[in-house]
Amino acid sequence: MSSGLRRASRHQEEKDDDVPQWIPGLGQDKPKPRTLGTSFFGYVPDAFVEKTPYLPSEQSADALKKEATVEPVKAAEQVEASLEQEIVQPDSIERNGQSAQNRLLIKGGRVVNDDMMQDADVYIEDGIIKQVGTNLHTPGGTRVIEAKGHLVMPGGIDTHTHMQMPFMGTQAIDDFYTGTRAALAGGTTMIMDFALPQRGESLVEAFHRWRTWADPKVCCDYALHVGVTWWSDKVAEEMEELTNELGVNSFKMFMAYKDTWQLCDEDLLQSFKRCRELGALAQVHAENGDAIKENTKKLLDLGITGPEGHELSRPEEVEAEATNRACVLANQVGCPLYIVHVMSKSAADIVSSKRKQGHIVFGEPIAASLGTDGTHYYHKCWRHAAAHVMGPPLRPDQSTPKYLMDLLANGDLQTTGTDNCTFSASQKALGKDDFTKIPNGVNGVEDRMSVIWEKGVVSGKMDPCRFVAVTSTNAAKIFNIYPKKGRIAAGSDADIVVWNPHATRVISAKTHHQAVDFNIFEGMEVHGIAEYVVCHGRVVVEEGEVRANSGMGKYVPTPVFNPHVYGRLEERERANTPCKVERAPYDGPVAQLNGQGHMQEGGIPSQQDAFYTRGPTRSGGVNLHDSSFHVSGAQVNDKSPKRPSVKVNNPPGGRSSGSFW
Repeated sequence: MSSGLRRASRHQEEKDDDVPQWIPGLGQDKPKPRTLGTSFFGYVPDAFVEKTPYLPSEQSADALKKEATVEPVKAAEQVEASLEQEIVQPDSIERNGQSAQNRLLIKGGRVVNDDMMQDADVYIEDGIIKQVGTNLHTPGGTRVIEAKGHLVMPGGIDTHTHMQMPFMGTQAIDDFYTGTRAALAGGTTMIMDFALPQRGESLVEAFHRWRTWADPKVCCDYALHVGVTWWSDKVAEEMEELTNELGVNSFKMFMAYKDTWQLCDEDLLQSFKRCRELGALAQVHAENGDAIKENTKKLLDLGITGPEGHELSRPEEVEAEATNRACVLANQVGCPLYIVHVMSKSAADIVSSKRKQGHIVFGEPIAASLGTDGTHYYHKCWRHAAAHVMGPPLRPDQSTPKYLMDLLANGDLQTTGTDNCTFSASQKALGKDDFTKIPNGVNGVEDRMSVIWEKGVVSGKMDPCRFVAVTSTNAAKIFNIYPKKGRIAAGSDADIVVWNPHATRVISAKTHHQAVDFNIFEGMEVHGIAEYVVCHGRVVVEEGEVRANSGMGKYVPTPVFNPHVYGRLEERERANTPCKVERAPYDGPVAQLNGQGHMQEGGIPSQQDAFYTRGPTRSGGVNLHDSSFHVSGAQVNDKSPKRPSVKVNNPPGGRSSGSFW
């Protein structure tokens, strides 16, 4: 057991002495079961149970004595059986990690929310936070976790995962069980995954397929974004069904993966307009798919087939261009925008710049872009290099992680995900001779919290409140599940992390809980460990031991028209509505067009007439005082038919045979 954190003994109250013990088979009326009464501070056991002492009459006492002597053995057997059925041993409660009535008290820690820190206890009952404060009145039978010297924070929300996703001819090796179990081990109590239909496939069918995969397996709560991978009127209709009936408030569009998921600008604009109408949040994978396809062809022609080709085919400016284009298109139709996996400095700068210009846009760096870089693509070991292949790629500029962390700490970027989509070495080897066939994806769901704490808080770039904001609260606000998630307050879900900021660990594939056989943070020593994790009021991680079971989590609907996203949009549109200019109507001549788009005769002056500035003579002839010169270089008779030239050898007046002199 770690120093400063110990499990307190359970406060199991003894039954009142004046309440008689019921023994079956001895003629007594069975007492009423224990009930719970409410008080100002919480629940009080036996508040409404009658406390009058049991005083049997002489007749009943004789009857009891007679029955007890007639069948003592039978009565004893009944008593033993009854005790086995009705008494819950504290030791068994201890083994299950739960106290009676799911009551839990986290005591002596420092509660951290995105806007404040306070020394307070947290009382939980039936999966909900009931009280936050000091000197709390709690009922007996409450389990106590001593958190002195530790931080008590909202559970993390990973905004971007791909569990067991079919991709590039294979399927991600971490499914919804191993992935969410690993998430809990690292302090994340909710993930947001993506239901991605194939081109031409129903969005609703894809959604239900992902629910079928997830519901029996998830160890923590989850929500779903849905991908718009093609466009038609049917897609627009299904988007409405998903938002109104199935609890989806975000849709992801791809600007990359040409010929599979990529949308053209026209379809992208239509999908943005539909999101705006439905009150949903548009998300984009921002890379220029056309440029990537052209670059890929050039590299393969040069014989570059290794993992470095992946990064070379998708340079930083390809991401930046698409990020800027997405911001412009979304802003033109008034649609809030969320840029997933911001991987480069230039793309992050565009998000920051557009926000300063008033665009409603959010940026999401991921654990990989904050914790490592793209120099690994040039590693001599093919397996090592291929393990880092993801899209957009990690950037070789080693200053990128620090730069992104600075923007995250200062509010220019808002949330953190992982893009967790893991493939084993053998799966990555599908592209051993062609980098375009290496399945894209890396790990991160388990290590995100520790990596951000190490690179952000330990480095002095952000305080614990900002850490809570970027790992939990901002995501809850943007996706409209706040304060149910992302906050420690009365009424919020009891998804809590007891965080030891002083403990350290070394990240390794040998010790992580994920199914993948490689970890991109291998060997990194990090401060900050989730020693206790509470999900739905249950202790699911205790001193590094994960006690979660499949199916414990549930689907969390995300409502549309989120005030945090759309709250200012209506007023902004009203304030920025264009106004027409009031002016007198035009009363001059109007050109007349024929059916072929040409000027009708008499509509405007002909080209020849345009040369003249003086009117004709009285007889209708050309005014000789007018000029036939035009600044365009055209001549009056440019379109006149040429007359045959005649050479005159002897002109009138005689032929000139010499000079005048």
